[in-house]
Amino acid sequence: MSNNKDLEFASELRTAIVRLIKKLRKHSPTGEKLSLTERSTMALLHQHKAMLPSELAAMEMITNQSMSQVLNNLTDMDYIIRVPSETDKRKINISLSAKGEEVLLQFFHERDEWLLKAIKEACNAEEQQLLKQVIGPLNKIIDFK
Repeated sequence: MSNNKDLEFASELRTAIVRLIKKLRKHSPTGEKLSLTERSTMALLHQHKAMLPSELAAMEMITNQSMSQVLNNLTDMDYIIRVPSETDKRKINISLSAKGEEVLLQFFHERDEWLLKAIKEACNAEEQQLLKQVIGPLNKIIDFK
């Protein structure tokens, strides 16, 4: 059983992460018109180049029906393209359009610029080094099932 200090630590960490995510969203005008799932889906397509809708849904941990809505929204904004599979015409591969790639890279740049500025202006050298050391453990938490 967890003790109160451990739960308090977990709560404080969660709160800090949520607040940072909100700040990052706020400081990216490009990303304002996209939902969190739409941005995440675009990032997956940027990383993997082309994916099936079912693969995207599984990675986003949402239903195929919900992913279909996300993909329809991204299609309406001309951020993705749908191409029938060469091996199985029943399957559709999804990839970023040139416009989608441009918007996503601009979104990344805006967030990274703000975060770098905040780190440099709000944290001393020792705190900046500590933040670098925290990246590994945070990724372990993210990957934890």
